[in-house]
Amino acid sequence: MRTVRFGINISLDGYCDHTSFNPDEAVLNYFTSMMNDVDLLFFGRNMHQLMFPYWRDVARDQSGSAAENLFAERISAIDSVVVSRSLESVEGNARIVRNDPAGELLKLKQQAGKTILLDSVSLLPEMISAGLIDEFNLVIHPGIVGSGRPLLPAGSLHEKLNLKLVETINFKSGCMALHYVKG
Repeated sequence: MRTVRFGINISLDGYCDHTSFNPDEAVLNYFTSMMNDVDLLFFGRNMHQLMFPYWRDVARDQSGSAAENLFAERISAIDSVVVSRSLESVEGNARIVRNDPAGELLKLKQQAGKTILLDSVSLLPEMISAGLIDEFNLVIHPGIVGSGRPLLPAGSLHEKLNLKLVETINFKSGCMALHYVKG
């Protein structure tokens, strides 16, 4: 059975608004290396629209720093599933799932393949409740942003989820990567 990994940037006060962060080279390299064993991205509509086409354009034009270009190439090369009821279409190596995202992720998890990377705050409570996430990779940024989307809305989980910390990485920028597995 495939591993499902959740990965996201988050502020000290628990918000996941990617527009509030400016990851440095080391953080980008961390996320790039985290995708080395990933062969499928599972995104919600908002995250897909935030990440693409931006990173595909960077990959195509090689318009970023060396770390940005490498991240862009890697993320653009991985097949994607986008959960959306409103998107008409997606480009490239992506496809849309309109209903039952937990059922779709379970089906994909049971297929042969490498790790699946889930990056969607809106889908997180449903996927945790369904028991589908095996690993959590949080990169904590040293800032308090005061607004945005919280990692988990209050009351969104029915049961406590115990995790085991297996790795901590401190970056010179003050960011900290925390890698957890189910406890």
